[in-house]
Amino acid sequence: MPIKQWLYFDATEILPAPETPAEEFIPVGSRYDAQIAVLGRTLHDRIYNLNMFLVGSGAIGCEVLKLWSMMGLGAGPKGKVYVTDMDVIEKSNLSRQFLFRGKDVEQLKSKTAAAAVTSMNPEAKVIAFANRVGPETESVFNDTFYNSLDGVCNALDNVEARLYMDSQCVLYKKPLLESGTLGTKGNTQVVVPFLTESYASSRDPPEKNIPICTLHHFPNAIEHTIQWARDTFEGIFRIQIENVKGYLSSTQFLDALQKQPGGQRLDVLSGIKANLLTERPSTFEHCIQWGRMKFEEYFNNNILQLLFNFPLDMVTASGAPFWSGPKRPPKPLQFNPDDQLHMDFVITAANLRAANYCITDTTTDPAVVRKVVSNMIVPDFAPKKGVKIKANDADKEEDSRPLEDDDVIAEKILSELPPPTGTGNPLPLKPADFEKDDDTNFHIDFITACSNLRASNYSIVVADRHKTKGIAGKIIPAMVTTTAIVSGLSILELMKVIQNKKIDDYKNGFINLALPFIAFSEPIAPTKNKITDNWSWTLWDRFEVEGDMTLEEFLNFFKEKYQLEVTMISCGATMLYSFFMGKEKLAERKPKKLSAVYELVSKQSLPVNKNFLVLEICCNRMEDDEDVDVPFVKYQFRK
Repeated sequence: MPIKQWLYFDATEILPAPETPAEEFIPVGSRYDAQIAVLGRTLHDRIYNLNMFLVGSGAIGCEVLKLWSMMGLGAGPKGKVYVTDMDVIEKSNLSRQFLFRGKDVEQLKSKTAAAAVTSMNPEAKVIAFANRVGPETESVFNDTFYNSLDGVCNALDNVEARLYMDSQCVLYKKPLLESGTLGTKGNTQVVVPFLTESYASSRDPPEKNIPICTLHHFPNAIEHTIQWARDTFEGIFRIQIENVKGYLSSTQFLDALQKQPGGQRLDVLSGIKANLLTERPSTFEHCIQWGRMKFEEYFNNNILQLLFNFPLDMVTASGAPFWSGPKRPPKPLQFNPDDQLHMDFVITAANLRAANYCITDTTTDPAVVRKVVSNMIVPDFAPKKGVKIKANDADKEEDSRPLEDDDVIAEKILSELPPPTGTGNPLPLKPADFEKDDDTNFHIDFITACSNLRASNYSIVVADRHKTKGIAGKIIPAMVTTTAIVSGLSILELMKVIQNKKIDDYKNGFINLALPFIAFSEPIAPTKNKITDNWSWTLWDRFEVEGDMTLEEFLNFFKEKYQLEVTMISCGATMLYSFFMGKEKLAERKPKKLSAVYELVSKQSLPVNKNFLVLEICCNRMEDDEDVDVPFVKYQFRK
């Protein structure tokens, strides 16, 4: 919104020391003269020769990469910029990711962004990857890679990847620039080794999931019905079709299925039977009939069964009405071909079903669909006794079928199915991969109709297609103004990092342009953990052990050097040693090199692209036998 008063903002903390000679600021006839006039040649040369890793090239990533390119960051003889992003460009990205154009849709974000900034500044040296950051890509982003970096900048959209990059920066002692946006809101955080806490030290709580019972039986908000419709889409148009393909193409599918619990196995086999035999369409008319029956199942039969299990006059054990508070009493829907919403569901469901089976002779003409459904005989539904439905998530089991032996039913279905035909299966099947930005694929249209029908069941206010698309597609509102601000604030902090400024020069930023609100706070110093009166440590500290020792030598090393008795050693989920192990295990492991113990216990080879293992240890102080918290061990088993 417009600022209705003066705004004063400065970033004088990025300036070099006041005693810097005046000749440092004399132009040299380059495109960076304006930067040199403010920061001086020495600081510019540092920027020019930085090696930075940008993780993500979406909205924030594009803006950061553009600014780095304009600054000449990494463009010097010793500098480089690495960027990685596994995503491809979607049409909706073009409104806020300005390095991309219409011709770039479906191209890799990282490579397209790298090419765009190189055209802006031919000196820019940007190396693009298309890898997700995580344990599975540590062969790409390995020790050599991280040790070559001067810092990392996150431009991510999920907490899991942020936490992983934070842990890597702590492990390799690299500064991290963290930022994020949500509509008009934005934040920045700077993580400096030994000076500040890390991203993981204080972060937002994880998103709350909708309880299963609420989702399946007792929705009370449009978000619940949209999520249910999204799950329904995945179940009937993707997962079930993939199961049929898996069953037909390989006997290994059944081998894996046998390991699943009886109820889950039966559900999968029932779906395969329906899609392969009893409900398999050969014409678009069959698809229309299928869509009409799905309407009856979801919005009439299932509701009648729920009301049979939990009648409207039912009371709880305490005497309170069962249908009260967040539990809304539903009402079944009678199909009406003159109701646009009812027809939308059948038309979209039929077209998606036809796409699954590669049936091309389709239509969206309501008159054609109305003619087919008017000639159908839809059987009346009678609620079944013995069907269990969970009243809340604390109940032990839920079964929407009468109680029978799941294994017996599963074997009966197996005997009715045609045998797998191998990879040469002639049945053309195409699972639906959800795509929110294609307006012609019926994905969002089906979810909108499905969600709104369920909302009508429960007297919830319906949502339009736009709102449904935002929730079902998990679209995070993004604004270029917010993105520009957080990117700029992050780079201001980078200027301080490369000058080794003191902690009170750094600023974490918090903004909300809708208020407008801009605030800064000093980063928090890392928490100190005490081992003895004269010895404390923070998250940036670790024990560094070089050379492969036997387990016994490792235990003695800590006794002699640190006066600590190691009582437990683990590497990830693998327990290498504990004081309560049996004598036989101890006798077997103590003479072995610790790297060999790792391979023995974990049944994995030593990492090829890492020269060290990260070990977590539990220790007692030898002087008083008290448990103490200690940092992790960077155990370098090879040079």
